[in-house]
Amino acid sequence: MHTLWQDVRYGARMLLKNPAITAIVIVALALGIGANTAIFSVVNAVLLRPLPFEEAERLVFLNETSRVMDEISISYPDFADWRNQNHVFEYVGVYNRNSYNLTGYGDAERILAAQMSADIFSALRVNAAIGRVFTNEEDKPGGPPVIVLSYGLWQRRFGGQSSILNQALTFNGKSYNVIGVMPEGFQIPSRVEMWVPVGQLSGDANWQQRGNHPGLYGVARLKPAVTLAQAQAEMTNIAANLEKQYQDSNAGTGVKLQPLLEIYVSNVRRTLWVLFAAVGFVLLIACANIANLLLARASARQKEMAIRAAMGAGRWRIARQLLTESVLLALVGGTLGLLVARWGIQFILYISPNAIPRAREIGLDWRVLTFTIGVAFLTGILFGLVPALQAGVVDVHETLKETGRGTTGRHWLRSSLVVVEVATTLVLLIGAGLMIRSFYRLQKVDPGFSYEHLTSFTVSVPQKKYPNLEQREAFFKRLLENSRGLPGVEGTAAASGLPLGNNGWQTSFTVEGQPLPPRNQTPLMEACLVTPDYFRVMNIPLKRGRYFNEHDDRSFLAGKDLSKLDEDQKTMAGVNAIIIDEEFARRYWPNEDAVGKRIRLGGADPKAPVLTVLGVVGRVKMEGLSQDSNRVQGYFSFAQMPFSGMTVITKAAADPNQLVASLRQQVKAIDPDQPIYNIRTMDEIRADSVAPERLNLTLLSLFAGIALVLAIVGIYGVMSYSVTQRTHEIGIRIAIGAQPRDVFRMVLGQGMILALIGVAIGLVLAFLLTRLMTTLLFGVEPTDPATFASIAVLLTGVALVACYIPGRRATKVDPVVSLRYE
Repeated sequence: MHTLWQDVRYGARMLLKNPAITAIVIVALALGIGANTAIFSVVNAVLLRPLPFEEAERLVFLNETSRVMDEISISYPDFADWRNQNHVFEYVGVYNRNSYNLTGYGDAERILAAQMSADIFSALRVNAAIGRVFTNEEDKPGGPPVIVLSYGLWQRRFGGQSSILNQALTFNGKSYNVIGVMPEGFQIPSRVEMWVPVGQLSGDANWQQRGNHPGLYGVARLKPAVTLAQAQAEMTNIAANLEKQYQDSNAGTGVKLQPLLEIYVSNVRRTLWVLFAAVGFVLLIACANIANLLLARASARQKEMAIRAAMGAGRWRIARQLLTESVLLALVGGTLGLLVARWGIQFILYISPNAIPRAREIGLDWRVLTFTIGVAFLTGILFGLVPALQAGVVDVHETLKETGRGTTGRHWLRSSLVVVEVATTLVLLIGAGLMIRSFYRLQKVDPGFSYEHLTSFTVSVPQKKYPNLEQREAFFKRLLENSRGLPGVEGTAAASGLPLGNNGWQTSFTVEGQPLPPRNQTPLMEACLVTPDYFRVMNIPLKRGRYFNEHDDRSFLAGKDLSKLDEDQKTMAGVNAIIIDEEFARRYWPNEDAVGKRIRLGGADPKAPVLTVLGVVGRVKMEGLSQDSNRVQGYFSFAQMPFSGMTVITKAAADPNQLVASLRQQVKAIDPDQPIYNIRTMDEIRADSVAPERLNLTLLSLFAGIALVLAIVGIYGVMSYSVTQRTHEIGIRIAIGAQPRDVFRMVLGQGMILALIGVAIGLVLAFLLTRLMTTLLFGVEPTDPATFASIAVLLTGVALVACYIPGRRATKVDPVVSLRYE
């Protein structure tokens, strides 16, 4: 231990004697280790750390499946049967998302809520921070109206006052009693701010229909010793029995189980591992650069090492001293790297705050600190091992002669390290190039509508206050009319959902005059409810037929007997028209004019309404620019089926953000208790839709840029050092008649050989590794020849520039000066 402490003290003194080299190495290490730590912090929080619940590995997520869809929501009667018949779950419950208008407590506000089973709290093994959660007795039809608040809502809206317990709050015009506040950070499902018992809704006639899937998804806790496979097998058997028992509604219906963690991370797992590998390559390149620098430093210390050897120091003793210095450098660089990592985490969350799940959990914990210390130590060994071993091989006699000539072994090592740098840099540059081309093509995708000068917000009127269709229609009709009169407004419309967010709903249909599909294979359409001006405001082109107008309402029902229909059937009876997208027309009437054709909603149900096609419009990107469900799209007239919640779209003459305050006032003028929410421009919606791709592009391009700079420095350093070591040789060549251009070509040629070898190896590696990026790319193959060729040419050109300056310096060697030292 005493000897080790001597090595540390001596190493520190030697590092302080060379502050320039020490500073360069520490900065390079801080950047490399810091970047790795930042990405590992994300990987750790998102992928490696379990969910913040007791025995989280036993938590599973459930949804139903059909023959045409791998994921559909759960019908409440099916859930009730699962709960009663399974033997594999300790607890199982369901939830869906909804939102409620909070009124009577300051300004009206829309609160995102989870309608949830009481058993989910038990499955997660969580309880309220103050008060309590609701019970199974409250989670059933006729139960008392109770709510549990999130910690954030409690602090933000109610000042964190404990007196909120047992206080009555008004949501959607109904009084609810606050019984508890959840712990800080609890958000299941994500972004919700309060919880209400879902079982109280199950008494509704619609919820008792097995064919109704009201957005419910399940969470369960496996019993001890029960595996996911065993649970899946039992639930599949239960679903099969339900299919036999309820053939009309459950034909082809199954159930899917997966770890709850997968719901959060499945979409980003490969992306994060690719980024982690990329930043690892950056650290590898930094290590190669530092190793080259330390090799040069070791050459300058040959005389010192020779004296040590002459005094009896063994090869291992000399190597250990240099390894100690390398590890010391790495630990200092790693310490500063933690600061860089902190900034890096902030940068990652800043550029794409919504692209990373579990973002609130990202930070520097003990796992990250352990990783940083380990990486720093291993990095010190990695970049210090070769120089240390080389320095340990000392020819005392030759070194002490002070001839000033380098060794072939060290030159070969330095050249090899440059080849590694170039090859690794090429892989990163090709990855970044593929992402750039992919993102460019993604940005060029035609969404089917215009983004410019559009802003949107959502209004949801409570059904208790607006119980009938006429009242809802009147509210939105008046709002749109008043908004059109505002200065700077060029048009207004409303829709039940907007593109690029999958905000519509799916409904089944059959085509009149065509064979009925097999049971439970009825096709689905992406459905959306719109007002007449929607297509004009969004600039969605009309291909054939016409848009909706003010006459496409429910007036055709006058004189019809609807007394035998339930409320939902009465609502649907008012729909007799549809506008379809061009894919709908092409798929079902490929050689005919679709205008005037008819479809029936709800499959073959004879009570379902029959709709006439009024027009055909362009296809719109509903899910995202890079996604397409392949489902056809249909639009219904709002006046025929007024929803209580609609998104209002306003087209402005200039900046749409300037209209938000005026639009809010228009809503308040009609009903002061109606808040507006989800206020976003279409440009913001578009930016959010490509946030994951933007994050991938930004980070991979940043890593590739750092790698390119390191590669330039590495090539330049090796060639510059080579010229210095060969000054004597170059002087002799010039003295015996070599021309400057010959010397220049020699130096340039040697450098370019290294670069070209690295490029060749890099192309092979990139061809193998970029296949892992397939799911991250859009419209570009992972082995795209144009990207490979252009990046190879770029890196070759950069290498040429890096060799140029040492080559020019070599031509200026004075043979008299160079030979004077011989």
